[in-house]
Amino acid sequence: MEKLIDMHIHTTYSDGEKTPEEIIDMAIERNIKTIAITDHDTLNGIKKVRSLNITKNIEIINGIELSVLTKKGRFHILGYDIDLDNKELNDKMSILKDNSTNGAISILAKIKEDYGIRFTHEEIKELLLADHNVGRPDIAKLCIKHGYANSVYEAFAKYLDPAFAKTRLTGKGIKYDEAIELIKNSNGIPVLAHPNQLELEEKDFIPLLEDMIRLGLRGIEVYHSTLSESQSKYYQEIAKEYNLLMSGGSDYHGPINKPDILLGTGRNNNLKIEELSLLDEIHRRR
Repeated sequence: MEKLIDMHIHTTYSDGEKTPEEIIDMAIERNIKTIAITDHDTLNGIKKVRSLNITKNIEIINGIELSVLTKKGRFHILGYDIDLDNKELNDKMSILKDNSTNGAISILAKIKEDYGIRFTHEEIKELLLADHNVGRPDIAKLCIKHGYANSVYEAFAKYLDPAFAKTRLTGKGIKYDEAIELIKNSNGIPVLAHPNQLELEEKDFIPLLEDMIRLGLRGIEVYHSTLSESQSKYYQEIAKEYNLLMSGGSDYHGPINKPDILLGTGRNNNLKIEELSLLDEIHRRR
C-alpha cells in the first residue's frame, strides 16, 4: 500500500481540534508519509512541531494558510517551506492575532445583543487569552456547550454568520499581494488554496489567477476535500497551462468542525494523494 500525502491540515493553534502531537500520531496510524501543518494566520502550530524534535518516520513541512480579503466566498493562500523565524512574517502574525481577538469581542457583543447569548466571565477570558487565533469556531463550541446549538454548522447558520456580517468583518484578511509577498520574503512557496471556494466564474477567476502569478504565486491546490473529480481535473489543467505546482490536502480540522473530512483521505475517501509536484519542488530546493 502506497503512503499518502496531506499538505493541508489545521491544529488547535488555529481552528482545528487536534494538537500537533495528535495530528502526527494520527498521520502515522493512517499511513501518511508527508504532512504540512497549515494553521490559519499563525505559525504557532508548526513551531510547536519544531520544538518536539520529532524522530518518527514522517515528513513534516512548514506551512501556513493566510486569510485574504474577499467580497464573497473564501480566499486563502497557503505558504509552504517557509522560514519560521522570518521577522516580517512573525510581526504580521502578531498583528493578525490581535485582529482576531478584537473580531471575537465584536461577535460576542453582537450575539449577546441580538440573541441573548451569554457565556461566563471565565469562559470569555479563557477564549480571549488563548494561545491561538480566536475565531467563530471557538464561539460555536461555546454555543454548543450552553445548548444554543447542536452543531458548529447550526451555530454558524443561526448566530455567527449573521453576527459576522453585522459587525462588518466580512473583509477579514489581508490583500493577496501582501500575502504572496509575505510568503515569498520568508523563502516560502505561495499556493492558492481551494480555488473553488472563491466562488468565481472562469471569466473572473482567470484574470485574478494571472495577476497572482505575476506577483509570485507558484502553485494551486488541485486536490481538496471539497473538490469534485471534474473540478480537480479542471484545476489540474489550469496548473499545467500556467506551469503551476500542484498541491493538495484534506483541510482536516477535526470531528466537530468538519466531521465528514478525514485526515489524509478527505470527504468520503475522495483523496488519495501519493505524489505532488509541489512536494518535489520542496525536496529539490533542499
